[in-house]
Amino acid sequence: MDEQPSVEHRKIFPTYIGSNELSPFHSFYANKNTVLRRAAGRLFVHDNGGNPTEGYWALRREAALFDVPERPIEICGPDAVPFLERVIARKISDLKSGRGRYVIACTHQGGVFIDGILFRINENCFWFVQPDGELDTWLLAHSADFDVLISDPNSRVLQLQGPKSYEIIHEASKGAVDETLKYFHSNFFNIGGQPVYVSRTGWTGELGYEIYTLGSKTNSQKLWDQLTLVGNSKGMIFSAMQSMNIRRIEAGILDSGSDFDTTMTPFEAGLERFVDFKKAPRTYFLEYRQKKLFPCVGIKCMMMQGKSES
Repeated sequence: MDEQPSVEHRKIFPTYIGSNELSPFHSFYANKNTVLRRAAGRLFVHDNGGNPTEGYWALRREAALFDVPERPIEICGPDAVPFLERVIARKISDLKSGRGRYVIACTHQGGVFIDGILFRINENCFWFVQPDGELDTWLLAHSADFDVLISDPNSRVLQLQGPKSYEIIHEASKGAVDETLKYFHSNFFNIGGQPVYVSRTGWTGELGYEIYTLGSKTNSQKLWDQLTLVGNSKGMIFSAMQSMNIRRIEAGILDSGSDFDTTMTPFEAGLERFVDFKKAPRTYFLEYRQKKLFPCVGIKCMMMQGKSES
């Protein structure tokens, strides 16, 4: 990857949040016309020199493969559920393992801070997959008094989208990914001999899947080879973000930072259905503290009681 003509590593400066490391898939498609952008602390291919219209029609008629910057953050521990109930606007305690849910997090002033997909890996472990933003800092800032571990699973994401995406992933997984994997369902699978996490989700409005590597456990070359071997025979092409962006706008899918930000409430952004006003997070948090780990005493307790009553 160091020899790719599209990137000079000495011109890439480190960042505080995330990293500017290249995708492990970068060398499989990069060329002299590749243009990279940064999101969620990651470099991704915005333009690969192809025709966005060609990518768009492949996405609509056959299938397209995208190397995207989405970054899962892992939240694990015995207090994962109460912690996420505190941070996320939508109820998550009833989310089943092997399922995902679109969620938003709001600032204390009511603005939309971030959106993403929350997957429940098991009873006490979740992945919050963010498109962009400083989710790490936000979660760490709110994790005091909760027994949770917030970490980066070092997962990179491929999106396989389009009408033929099911045929491709079904064959590439030797039938393991089948029709029982419904919309917003997810699970661990093996593709090309490589362990991955697969969800039936995407950012296009088309039938599609997101394929998450499992850090060093997944050989990116072998995974890529298997997907492209099967996909190319069915008309799949590799495409860049521009064709995906055309389709997501057409499908009415909002983009954090472009279509909403912290200055907008969920109502202004059209996201009010993802706010559960019945779960009363302040009361829930107070009851949780009093009942479980941290008895509330003195002035701090009076302050919290005052907030819960206001």
